[in-house]
Amino acid sequence: MIQNIIFDFGDIFIDLDKSATLKAMQEFGLHQVTDEMTEVNKKYEKGLISTPDFISYYKGKFPDASEKNLSDAWNAIILDFPEHRLDFIENLAKKNEFRLFLLSNTNELHIERVIERMNINRYNQFKNCFEKFYLSYEINLRKPDLEIYNHVIDQNNLSVENTLFIDDTKENTEAAAVLGMKTWNLIPGADDITQLFNNKILFN
Repeated sequence: MIQNIIFDFGDIFIDLDKSATLKAMQEFGLHQVTDEMTEVNKKYEKGLISTPDFISYYKGKFPDASEKNLSDAWNAIILDFPEHRLDFIENLAKKNEFRLFLLSNTNELHIERVIERMNINRYNQFKNCFEKFYLSYEINLRKPDLEIYNHVIDQNNLSVENTLFIDDTKENTEAAAVLGMKTWNLIPGADDITQLFNNKILFN
């Protein structure tokens, strides 16, 4: 029986355009994301690199781009947070039937843009729906590494067989399943988090 629900953030609640950053960076001359860039991005997402150092790294690669150009390109992925999803999670929290957690791979620049797009009051409304609100850059861990799931499980004394994990990235739900959690790999555009309780099989 599901007692705990762990939600991802991007493309579960807030809409993303995952191709937008690459398109924006192409204007500065980026033709291919290198392995080095991928590693730097992951380190930034884990909070192992500061925002100034992260921007400085890309400034070194693309000297004609301003720091604002680079941060705007990085944040181009962030779109809107539909009101019906905020209503959904607020109503679910009010019912107090499940322990609710958020677990997101994100970074400082993205959260700043999220707050800007949502406004601080709506962001806090959302954040207050969860017992714990885990952002990868604050805890120095990221999905799909198993240690991030174990961190949440251990900190909150969760029973994995009574926990549902929801994410739009298949490798993240597959990792959670390895630990024994029930999972929903939500497909953006085809599924919506507000349909959660239509899928009765998740709560059997």
